[in-house]
Amino acid sequence: MTATPSPWAGTTEDATPQLLIVDDDREIRDLVSRFLVKHGYKVATAADARTMEAALAIGNIDLVILDVMLPGKSGLELCRDLRARSPIPILMLTAMGDETDRIVGLEMGADDYIGKPFNPRELLARVRAILRRTSVAVTTGKPAGAPKRMRFAGWSLDLGRRRLEAPDGLIVDLTTGEYELLIAFAERPQRVLTRNQLLDLARGRDATPFDRSIDVQVSRIRKKIEADPKAPEMIVTVRGDGYMFTPEVEVA
Repeated sequence: MTATPSPWAGTTEDATPQLLIVDDDREIRDLVSRFLVKHGYKVATAADARTMEAALAIGNIDLVILDVMLPGKSGLELCRDLRARSPIPILMLTAMGDETDRIVGLEMGADDYIGKPFNPRELLARVRAILRRTSVAVTTGKPAGAPKRMRFAGWSLDLGRRRLEAPDGLIVDLTTGEYELLIAFAERPQRVLTRNQLLDLARGRDATPFDRSIDVQVSRIRKKIEADPKAPEMIVTVRGDGYMFTPEVEVA
């Protein structure tokens, strides 16, 4: 497989999720691409910012798997630029021991991360979990009778359109990770939730030692919904335990 975007690998059915792997290591691109195609996905690859942009222009991408270490523009810069214009989910590939890249990636809007070297089956599980949480990959609606909207403290969370409306009527953009975490809070108001519980509820995986991803996502949500993010009133920290979502929630 070449570094420039080529015809899609995988099936040609429109409903098949379409993935873009961005990594300057050709061997990794080829191995991961073949593995994901084998498990039913369409896959395109890119080695840098230019070929990534070309691939995004060619295909209707459902998920970007983005390496941090790239020539020219870094993966973190590309994550920031892509998030500024698109809600496409982003899974970052980071150095196994580099917590800084993981935190910065989440702050720039990545939905999840996995450290290199990684087990392909763990990558597949992360891909499946992210796609399950995104509207582009969901082919069935919520069960009959499921709530369509959640309201709290003047805010409105539209579950059908996956969007958050502020008390003044403005639409507030949320990444997939922020949306799922806010849902986890709103479904369990006035309860203390540990970081491990939140990670499992929002991402479907257990926390690892020193995993600060939930703290980063909470900080991002606070900046969007709190009057004063430095003195939060809706998502409060319960020292030593986790977080509590304090507003009363009305579902309809």
